[in-house]
Amino acid sequence: MIWFTADEHYGHRNIIDFCNRPYKSLEEMNETLIANHNEVVKDEDIVIHAGDFCMWRTKRETVQKKFVMRLNGEHHVFLKGSHDYWLRGWEAPQIYEITQKRMHIVVCHYCMRVWARSHYNSWHLYGHSHGKLEPIGKSWDIGVDNNNYYPVSIDQVRMIMKDRPDNPNLIKRRK
Repeated sequence: MIWFTADEHYGHRNIIDFCNRPYKSLEEMNETLIANHNEVVKDEDIVIHAGDFCMWRTKRETVQKKFVMRLNGEHHVFLKGSHDYWLRGWEAPQIYEITQKRMHIVVCHYCMRVWARSHYNSWHLYGHSHGKLEPIGKSWDIGVDNNNYYPVSIDQVRMIMKDRPDNPNLIKRRK
């Protein structure tokens, strides 16, 4: 199973107030996000983190030990967000593209108006907006603030996209 998430902001005390998160402390937020993640993600799963995983200005090994190693998932892909200082010096991509069941998916921390293959109705998954930016076409905010503080599975994304309108730049073929 593939999972998508963004904007966890582990270790970022101020995000609780900035985004009106329902936590009384940083520790409660960190532990709840880890528990929610592990409730749905299995050890053999793949997780795409679309930026702002952790606010800390520390070594990658410290973040891995404190947070990443506690999260279920066989493979974690980390995209650079606006607060991922812990990824400095590491080759973390800003955009990640995959194809699942013939559907092209573009994942980025930032929302885009158009994206790779959007004119063919490809999907775009993004973060950064903390549920405050209305998606257009086949796009969706995969950030925890927009998804009840849980990652979103590829199956959930399929269900969401089924009801989303076509991309504004979709090429309509003549019949």
